[in-house]
Amino acid sequence: MKIWSLLLAVLLLSGCSMRTVDQLYCLPKRSEEYNDLQSVIDRHMGQMSYCAPLSGENPQSVQLADLDGDGVGEYILFAKGSAERPLQILIFRLGPEGYILSDTIESTGSAFDIVEYARIDDQLGVELVVGVQVSDQVARSVSVYRFFDGEAQLLLNTNYTRFLTWDMDADGRGDLVVLRPGESDGSAGVAEMYSYRSGIMERSNEVDLSGTVDKMKRVVAGKLQDGVPAVYVASAVDESSIITDVFALVDGMFANVSFSSESGTGVQTQRNYYIYADDIDGDGVMELPKLLTMISPSNAPLPERQYLIRWSAMDATGQMHPKAHSFHNYEGGWYLDLDSGWAERVAVLQRGDAFEFFLWDEDFGQAQKLLTVYAFTGEDREALSVLDNRAVLYESEETIYSVYLEVASASYGLTQEKLERSFHLIHADWKTGET
Repeated sequence: MKIWSLLLAVLLLSGCSMRTVDQLYCLPKRSEEYNDLQSVIDRHMGQMSYCAPLSGENPQSVQLADLDGDGVGEYILFAKGSAERPLQILIFRLGPEGYILSDTIESTGSAFDIVEYARIDDQLGVELVVGVQVSDQVARSVSVYRFFDGEAQLLLNTNYTRFLTWDMDADGRGDLVVLRPGESDGSAGVAEMYSYRSGIMERSNEVDLSGTVDKMKRVVAGKLQDGVPAVYVASAVDESSIITDVFALVDGMFANVSFSSESGTGVQTQRNYYIYADDIDGDGVMELPKLLTMISPSNAPLPERQYLIRWSAMDATGQMHPKAHSFHNYEGGWYLDLDSGWAERVAVLQRGDAFEFFLWDEDFGQAQKLLTVYAFTGEDREALSVLDNRAVLYESEETIYSVYLEVASASYGLTQEKLERSFHLIHADWKTGET
């Protein structure tokens, strides 16, 4: 009876209650436009094979973007053949009588590395930014193409280790930030910026990274405390620490605003490379983490890979502005926002899957327990999560996180509702695969 009720509901919601069962289970027919596009693609592919980009936000073999700004998207196909220039980008646009091959871009190399779309020049539409692996080694090249009258025009080609497009000067158009090796082996890497000016891509001054490019772990774009666009480059120093370089335009000059002339290195050194810059409070400004040492309230050792963090935003002068505090449990995959008024007096002890939060007095003479966070799995997790006056903070498919509030917690404004808003899962970074 339940099956027939469900089927009736589907029929009513679809507005097709008179369809037969055979009709319900038929696959939707492809449109004539789709068939026309597929026919044109098949005709021009020949012996080539699809060759999707290896990384980035656009990993499809066939992509859609409005390259010429006419309001109708072009299909961009990435393929590889056996010719002298094996990498092929085929651009298909809709003409009066169906889809046609508008242009073909040929490149040497072994694979497409990454593809981005950004409005870089002063015309309508978006530019195609393509990174290519030139060989199986480190060498890569990035090209920027604009489109006019259905044809691709090369604006720039340069070598890179990492690149991204970001509006560095806040003029509404993207700029290309390129990170590449220094002049000699073992020397610090360099960053440079390319911007479209007067019909060409102008190159900025070179700015040094704090380390070599092979140590780079993560490159992201964001904003400084004063709203200035910036690029954040995290690089490993050793197996347990990172340096974050912050690049921005300062008085019209491309600069590393985090560089310290006194120490000769970036000022944002951290003790654990799992912790990267992040917009931790969701205000559109990127915050940098500083690890704070917790003092144990007992003889029990404090756990590893669990950190009390002060998050601060940098401005264009390199000054830091404290913004927020958190406790991160990386092994458990969650973190908790803390009140900055007393966060630096917090200590956390782990007992199995339970995490006890203590708060020291201002003289660090005595610590009182505020709350305990639990993570329950298994068939009895629902019952355990609310046992003995516990309250649920977050529920995933396999785990229920709950909290027990001590009497002392009320003095600090800690309630179930506030902790629900303060509790977050830690997600892996898609660019690096790390947390």
